[in-house]
Amino acid sequence: MESIKEKVIIDCETTSLKQINQKIRDAVKDKVPEVIIENPWASHNLGVGITESIHIIYKGDVGYYALSLCDKVTAKVEGNAGWAIGENLMDGEIIVEGNTASACGASLRGGTIAVKGSSGARAGIGMKGGELIIGGNAGYMTGFMMQKGRMIICGNTGKALGDSMYNGTIYVGGEIEELGNGTEIVDLPPAEYNMIKDRVETYGITAPPSFKKVVCNGRLHNFNKKEFGIWKEIL
Repeated sequence: MESIKEKVIIDCETTSLKQINQKIRDAVKDKVPEVIIENPWASHNLGVGITESIHIIYKGDVGYYALSLCDKVTAKVEGNAGWAIGENLMDGEIIVEGNTASACGASLRGGTIAVKGSSGARAGIGMKGGELIIGGNAGYMTGFMMQKGRMIICGNTGKALGDSMYNGTIYVGGEIEELGNGTEIVDLPPAEYNMIKDRVETYGITAPPSFKKVVCNGRLHNFNKKEFGIWKEIL
């Protein structure tokens, strides 16, 4: 019986983007459990569209759309990430040791994305499930049009947090510069805080002593002529 390789190492300095993604798919097909991407140098689109179980380690910064459109993939980025890492992730786990740019976890559907640093604007926009954990701060319009899932932000957030969200929950450990339209802060039971704390600490992130729980208040779902100003502001 032919033995299965324990890992595949791909050097971005000597391999084209098309070849890199093909090598990852070949490793999946050959049931190799782990792929190591060396010298990524913030290249874009590394490891996209992978829909079978494999573990990918990036030895440095990655660019736009890394690990987007993936399913059942686990990955660790030993650096920072550009726009939209993990976009449309269906299931799996992505850990970013550094910071992420805008739209981290956009349209996330399942699994977990854990960012140990801070994230830029529009983190988790259009989330339809899953979990996004941010150990630092998050930029403006984080959680815009969130439909489902859970977001845990240990630091501060910018303006328009959760604007136009339909469902889901956003937990914020720091200061909220401005709540978005259609959101409100509700009480956080102690048991729920303990659950969030456990999730954060799973990834080596220190949980703040308290969280604010932000949810949809339902006002944007039910049109009221007396509150037309709210709708006008959104439109």
